Amino acid sequence: MANVAFLGMGVMGAPMAGHLAKAGHDVCVYNRTSAKAESWVEVHEGTSAETPRAAAAGRDIVMACVGNDDDLRGVCLGDDGAFAGMAEGSLFVDHTTVSAEVTRELAAAAAEKGFAWVDAPVSGGQAGAENGQLVIMCGGAQDDYDRAEPVMAAFAKVSRRMGDVGAGQLTKMVNQICIAGLVQGLSEAMLFAQKAGLDGEAVVDVIQGGAAGSWQMVNRHKTMLEGKFDHGFAVDWMRKDLRICLSEAENIGAPLPGTALIDQYYKDVQAMGGGRWDTSSLIARLKALGA
Repeated sequence: MANVAFLGMGVMGAPMAGHLAKAGHDVCVYNRTSAKAESWVEVHEGTSAETPRAAAAGRDIVMACVGNDDDLRGVCLGDDGAFAGMAEGSLFVDHTTVSAEVTRELAAAAAEKGFAWVDAPVSGGQAGAENGQLVIMCGGAQDDYDRAEPVMAAFAKVSRRMGDVGAGQLTKMVNQICIAGLVQGLSEAMLFAQKAGLDGEAVVDVIQGGAAGSWQMVNRHKTMLEGKFDHGFAVDWMRKDLRICLSEAENIGAPLPGTALIDQYYKDVQAMGGGRWDTSSLIARLKALGA
């Protein structure tokens, strides 16, 4: 069992930390809004701290799942940041989806202070976090990953080291590029089925076992057909992730014309008031165009 700090009690972080506590790890949590951390403690065995530094003090492993690059810097750096409280030889595991740039920056700062870094972004959404069925793609030294993996197993379906520091974030970018294209294609397909007078449920039942099948098709077609988007991964967060993908693609010279176009489609959804809608709301944009 490990002494773990978990920074970030959002829709992903809170259940992930909960699985750690259920697995028997000694968990101390932190959240910028302290009420969320206190609510977590009321449900789970564990403690909360008022600053990332206090949460990280005396902990073998510090985990984070926050919003973006600036949020991650905020919980890591400064007098109250986790790095100020971490001991030499400890390990920071970042589950946030952030840029490879900030990952390398903070990993270098961690190395200067004598502790290790593993970038470990996750896929599976809120449901995956709640059910302990996340896919985790990791970057870092093999020894550091080997320390993190048994602890991450509390909320992982699959965990794999993809390479050195930054490789986890790069793999997550590949994941988001794939999802963007899948959701747009599924949106067009479901709208086409409806306009053609077909039973969308029956169509999916037939084709999901063939070459067109995907997780998105199985898990999102029904709510897409019903126009319900109050669940899953929000458009605002998807646009954040796609900006990271497009920036890195420019840096490495990888053209992503389809991803860039779908990012603009999500911008249209935001303009419709759908920033907090699930990413499958791309079909709502298509319906608006055809209205």
